Amino acid sequence: MEYRQLPHGNEKEKFGVLGLGFGGIGTTPADEIEAIVRKAIDHGINFFDMCTAGATYAPVGRAIAGRREQVFLQVHFGAVYDENGEYGWCRDFDTIKKTFLWELEQLGTDYVDFGFLHCVDEDADFEKLIEIGVLDYLKELKAQGIVRHIGFSSHTPSVANRIIDTGLIDMMMFSINPAYDFEKGDEYGIGSVKERFDLFRRCETEGVGISVMKPFFAGQLLSADQSPFGQALTHNQCLQYAIDRPGVLVAVPGVQTMEHLDQVLKFLEATDEEKDYSVIGTFTADTITGTCVYCNHCQPCPAGIDIGLVNKYYDLALAGDDIAANHYTKLGIKADACLSCGHCESRCPFGVKQMERMTAIDEYFAKR
Repeated sequence: MEYRQLPHGNEKEKFGVLGLGFGGIGTTPADEIEAIVRKAIDHGINFFDMCTAGATYAPVGRAIAGRREQVFLQVHFGAVYDENGEYGWCRDFDTIKKTFLWELEQLGTDYVDFGFLHCVDEDADFEKLIEIGVLDYLKELKAQGIVRHIGFSSHTPSVANRIIDTGLIDMMMFSINPAYDFEKGDEYGIGSVKERFDLFRRCETEGVGISVMKPFFAGQLLSADQSPFGQALTHNQCLQYAIDRPGVLVAVPGVQTMEHLDQVLKFLEATDEEKDYSVIGTFTADTITGTCVYCNHCQPCPAGIDIGLVNKYYDLALAGDDIAANHYTKLGIKADACLSCGHCESRCPFGVKQMERMTAIDEYFAKR
C-alpha cells in the first residue's frame, strides 16, 4: 500500500491510497461490518468516510476499539440519521450538533480526524452553513482538538474554489472519475474538463488533500451497458485513474459486503498493466486530445524519463506549486534527456506532442 502525507498535517497523518466508504452498507449485518473494517485495517486501509452510514457507526466503533490511533475518520456536518440509521440531509444547527455528539458516542472516540461541511454543491449551501453557525462550530471544535481538520464535500468546482478561498480547508471530498472529468456523467459531474483539472491542481499547489468519492460512477463505469462510453473499465483502472489526479491522497470506494472489500483489495496486487487506464483516450478524444493525464501508457521511455511525472510536475509548477518545481529539480532524469525518438508519441492515446512538451519543460525549468 502506498501512503500519502496530509500536506497540512503532522508526520503521522499519512493515508493509504485506498480508503473505504460505507454508503449503502446499513442493511449489512453488524458482525459483517465489523469484520470488513478489521480486515481492511489488517490490509493497510486506514481511512474511512462515514457519510450516509448511520447504522454503521456502532459496528465501526467496535471494530476500531483499541486501534483508534491507526485510523482516520471523516464525518460530515449536515448528514444526519434517524433512529433506524437512515441518512438525511440537514441544514439545522441543533440537529447537526446533536448528530455529531451521537457519532462520537457510537464510534467510541472523543475526536474525529476530519469534520466536513457536507454536500456543498451550491453557493447557497455554503452561505446557509455559515449563517446557521456550522462553520464557526467546526472552528471551535478544531480549537478544542475534537476535530483535527476542517474540510468539505462537493461536486461543484466553482463552489469548491470559494470554500478553499477561506484558508480554513485541509481536505476536500470530490467526485472524480473519467465520466465526470470528461463531461460524460450525470448531474453530479459538474464543470468542464479545464475547471475540474484546474481545481485538482489548485489543491495540490495549496496543500488541500482530496479524498475521492464515486470512483466507479456508481458502478456504471464497470458495465459496458451502463457506461457513458459504451465500454467497461475495471475496478483497478478506475481506482488508479482517481489516485493519479493531482492533489488526491485517497480514493474512497464504497463497500457493502466482504466480497466488495475483497474486490477492492485486489488493487493492491494488480500489475501496472491491469491498472493502465489509457483506454479512456479512445473514447474521450473530443474533450482531452493533446492533454497529458499522467497515465504513463507511453512508457517505457528509451531515455528513462518518467514522462507522466515530468508532465505532472510541470503542470503543477505552471499553476504556482513551488514544491512540485523543487521535486522536478531532484529527478535523476529530466526532460533534457529526451531523444526525440517519438516512441512516446506513437503510444499516447491522447495525442500529446511529448517531444515538444519535453523541450518546453526543459526550457521552463532552465529559466526558473
